[in-house]
Amino acid sequence: MTLVLLLSCAQLALAQIQPGDAQRQAAVEVAESLRYGHYADAALDDAWSQLAFERYLDILDGQRAFLLESDIEEFRHLEERIDDMLFEGDLTSVYQLYQRYHDRAESRFEWLLSALDQGLNFTYETDMRLDLDRRDADWATSEAELDDLWRKRLKNAALTLDISGQDEEQVTNNLRQRYEGQLSRLRQTNGEDVFGLFMAAVTSSIDPHTEYLSPRQGESFDIQMRLSLEGIGAMLQSDGEYVKVTSLVPGGPADRAGVLEPADRIVGVGQEDEDEVVNVVGMRLDEVVDLIRGPKGTVVRLEVVPAEAVDMTRSHTIEITRDTVDLEEQAARGEIVEVERDDGIKRIGVITIPTFYVDFDAWQSGAEEFRSTTRDVAREVERLKAEGIDGIMLDLRNNGGGALQEANSLLGLFIDRGPTVQVRDARGRISLYGDTETGTLYDGPLAVLVNRLSASASEIFAGAIQDYGRGLVLGSSTFGKGTVQTLNDLSHGQIKLTRAKFYRISGESTQHRGVEPDILFPDMIDPDRIGESSLDNALEWDTVQAVQYRHYGEPWEYLETLRSRHRERADSHPNFVYLKERVELARRMREEHTSVSLDREQRQREVEARDAEQLALENRRREALGLEPLDELIDARGEEEGEEDEPVDRVQVVEAAAILADYAELTQRRLAGRS
Repeated sequence: MTLVLLLSCAQLALAQIQPGDAQRQAAVEVAESLRYGHYADAALDDAWSQLAFERYLDILDGQRAFLLESDIEEFRHLEERIDDMLFEGDLTSVYQLYQRYHDRAESRFEWLLSALDQGLNFTYETDMRLDLDRRDADWATSEAELDDLWRKRLKNAALTLDISGQDEEQVTNNLRQRYEGQLSRLRQTNGEDVFGLFMAAVTSSIDPHTEYLSPRQGESFDIQMRLSLEGIGAMLQSDGEYVKVTSLVPGGPADRAGVLEPADRIVGVGQEDEDEVVNVVGMRLDEVVDLIRGPKGTVVRLEVVPAEAVDMTRSHTIEITRDTVDLEEQAARGEIVEVERDDGIKRIGVITIPTFYVDFDAWQSGAEEFRSTTRDVAREVERLKAEGIDGIMLDLRNNGGGALQEANSLLGLFIDRGPTVQVRDARGRISLYGDTETGTLYDGPLAVLVNRLSASASEIFAGAIQDYGRGLVLGSSTFGKGTVQTLNDLSHGQIKLTRAKFYRISGESTQHRGVEPDILFPDMIDPDRIGESSLDNALEWDTVQAVQYRHYGEPWEYLETLRSRHRERADSHPNFVYLKERVELARRMREEHTSVSLDREQRQREVEARDAEQLALENRRREALGLEPLDELIDARGEEEGEEDEPVDRVQVVEAAAILADYAELTQRRLAGRS
């Protein structure tokens, strides 16, 4: 009887959620775009169909919490049919699979709300544990098995709120709001939404930057939306049930506030004029973005779990005032870092470049004066040279790219014209881009500082500096985005299609691997969570033929000495020691923390043990710097202002300047020996 009722409900709902002619036609156009227009050789055959089927299941039920093994087997025929269905515009079975998930999820949320109505009555005294990640788990074979899983999930959700200090009524109300919200959003799903989910599976099975955009999504160009206009200035993406920050827009409200960091997870969103914070766990990314957006000058409250936290109970609330991007904050700016040496002070000019920008309108109109990265850096170089420097370092950390032409012209300030990057299109044709201007503005000792968030144009520039032997590349491995996308209109929506790939002049791709620095610094950004290599189905690294280019120096000849001197300083500098140990601690905690206890006391002990380790690490750093130790570990982002202490990551700038001073000394010594 239950089965008959379920199927009857599915048939009734299916009459409401069906593909329209617009979706069927768009499916055909997407298939043709992927087969004939994508950079990769997208076969769209039975093997690919299986990959797309698994991807669709991951999007619908990535934690294996709603669908049963019998459901999967019933739709197993799709494994070898998705390719044919796309070209035929036949979406019926795809929608039926969604409908099965929809019915299972709807029943489950009703089950949860019923459990809340009956009262939680949890004692939190048990030896049970809940696995945090079920992406590789087997599908449940019965409803009873899923009931057991959801009892644990409900208990964990309640325990998490209980530990945060909420009483039983508050816990129940918060959980009711969460599940009622998820059920309401589920019931609002329409045919366009289902088509978007399926297209996400289809396109992301080719590569992570190829996307179908519905007419609504096309307004924002990318589902990983840049909230720069009347927003907070952050790039977001889905990460299982959570929304994760992938990067901050330089000069944006979040960047200026200093309270949000890459890999932070947003679990709640509230408005300044409302007491309620909406729980966004399990909410679609575009819906979370809509909640975060708002009029300029208003405040959005975000409940955030810090990137380094391994337990979702460690959330806290931050406030950000919505605003537009401050263009002045994006402009290149210079300073001088003084490095003490036995023979005196060495002065290293440091130019921070948050993004590669250009005033396209003014440039295209032929205006003599227009704002650009190259022009602003050139002014800073001239100013620094006039003040007397022993080297220049370009800080490209957190620079996500921008105008490719600016990477080319910026390189021209430091080399006497030559190629910067090779671009290979889907047909295998290679175009060469570079600097065509003769002469250089600065030919002295040079270094480039990068990190995991240095991407695209930043990687192209850093790679060229390294290949030419023009200077040192320091920091951590870069993002690894070495692909080019174009946006094409469809009869219904748009498709963002990967059409080309970047290659260095040495012939190596920047894709997937990024640029490997000559000297590595520890980086708190986890490469398993942020970066191209962390994305499913990212295109692989490969090579093309190198182009002809000259070497301006041989930095590699000095690397052994430079690395030895660097290790000696880093091993004794409190902030460098702290960064290295913190990276290792975060890695170990993630590996060890694969489940959570549902026993309150045990959970508290585990949390307190992790906090104690982090507190001890922080206090060792503070003691070495002569600072007062902390009594308890708190999220102290931005709270050290006024202390006699620089931000932890400032040590990277100071150490990079010291390495460049060493490099200048070694090269000058060799030149003196030759003369």
